[in-house]
Amino acid sequence: MLKTDGELVRQVLQGERTACDDLVRRWSARILAFCHARVGNHHAAEDLAQESLLRGLRGLRTLESPEQFGTWLCGIALRVCLDWRKAKQSSQVPFTVLDPAGRPDELAATARDAAEANVDRMDDVRRLLEEIESLSEPHREILMLYYYQDVTYRELAEMLGVSTATVNARLTQARAILRERLVATRR
Repeated sequence: MLKTDGELVRQVLQGERTACDDLVRRWSARILAFCHARVGNHHAAEDLAQESLLRGLRGLRTLESPEQFGTWLCGIALRVCLDWRKAKQSSQVPFTVLDPAGRPDELAATARDAAEANVDRMDDVRRLLEEIESLSEPHREILMLYYYQDVTYRELAEMLGVSTATVNARLTQARAILRERLVATRR
């Protein structure tokens, strides 16, 4: 019989090595997908996923509810990815500061347009992430799990210990809140 995350966490805390291996096997692909979706770079995502799993296992004693291991681990992965993005942004020189001198005007204009579009897209993503992070815990949790874990309503309901109707209601509410906030910020 397949053990729950909570059972595996408790076994890890009791020193059972195989339970640790089972948790890593169960969550490594999900966390990799989560990180890849966040950073858009497979190689960086692999490193970030490993860092997230390592932090999660090292901090396992701080987990208050072993049944919420997946959600907790995704929160760790989110912070790892956000830290990586912040560090990367502060160390990069934006394309727009490059001197287009010596290049044909058409090429310079195309490069400027592409850079501006990229900045706009990054601003939209940043704004969306900020709004998601400002949602209440149940709304933020349901959005993160649904969109980054690629799970069904039934799987979410089991994972969170709620009904599928509650999953549907929380997702609907979270989307409506985000839509309202994002439309308001564009005005």
